[in-house]
Amino acid sequence: MTHTDAPRDIKDLTRSALTQWLQARGAAPYRAAQIQRWIYRGQVDDFAAMTDLAASLRLDLAQGFRHQRLDLLDTVRSADDSCKYLFGLQDGRRIESVLMPERDHYTLCISSQVGCPLACRFCLTGHTGFERNLTVGEILSQVRDVRYRLPDPEKLTNIVFMGMGEPLANYEHVVAAIETLTDSEAGLGLAARRITLSTAGLADRLPQLGRDTRVNLAISLNAVDNDTRSRLMPVNRTYPLEQLLEACRNYPLPRGRRITFEYILLQGINDRPEDARRLCRLLRPIKAKINLIPFNEHPGCDFRRPPEETVRRFQRELLERHFTAVVRVSKGQDISAACGQLYAGRRLGDPMAETPAV
Repeated sequence: MTHTDAPRDIKDLTRSALTQWLQARGAAPYRAAQIQRWIYRGQVDDFAAMTDLAASLRLDLAQGFRHQRLDLLDTVRSADDSCKYLFGLQDGRRIESVLMPERDHYTLCISSQVGCPLACRFCLTGHTGFERNLTVGEILSQVRDVRYRLPDPEKLTNIVFMGMGEPLANYEHVVAAIETLTDSEAGLGLAARRITLSTAGLADRLPQLGRDTRVNLAISLNAVDNDTRSRLMPVNRTYPLEQLLEACRNYPLPRGRRITFEYILLQGINDRPEDARRLCRLLRPIKAKINLIPFNEHPGCDFRRPPEETVRRFQRELLERHFTAVVRVSKGQDISAACGQLYAGRRLGDPMAETPAV
């Protein structure tokens, strides 16, 4: 049986879709919540263990769906206690997720695609090319499976779509996964305000995202003029700064929220004081905060991380103009788990390891 012929992963279904499947078989709609609670809260891997369901329904589920975990191929832990997971998918492809400890909780960085189609020049993931979108179940399984391995699963409270891939290029699957992530009755029960989606700027998707979800939005900006941004991020040729910033100005932010603009500082490219001042002019009409990310160097890349004083000078320019500007400490750099370093090679900790043939 091929991957495409295999029974559908039950985690691909939102609660409403599972309800429809049940109703078509004469089962009560409330059974959908029961089933999903077993999967996401009870961490049950066998339909036969769902003991409050009728035996006939359990048999129907087993015949209609598959339900298993991702294949955990490797883990590696950073000196800062971040942990990177290498997961194998049903078709032999691989993805990475990164668990980051915070003061009183964990944040999990998850992937939305195998590889990435956008080919940003500073990002190692983009250099690997694009293979396919992740399914809803593969997105959710990263969270479910990491929670399963934690001594205190409830401490995993924050999710960032900042791993491999462009989330808005896999829009339907990502939004469906968010629906289950935030389902407080039957899903994983995470607060929407604790989920952040980072995009390279697919501007035409932003209005719909604002209607469909209430998660936090982060924009990977990285330049203040179209020429520089197009060289760094080819997506800018399709969605130039003017179109992207217009979409941000019109984005329906929940009360009290701001859009986070991520700005990777590259030595000699976008790190001058005049770049900082121009950034302020661009973002002035938007409810914005800025995350400055000194470039995380990786093998085979010509870009360099700016000196610390250059980073602080850039930040001061923003602070003096009354922007919230934070220099983000990238965790997991020693295990190639920081921003722009995910690769999913043969083993973790070696970002240039050859990927397997599939």
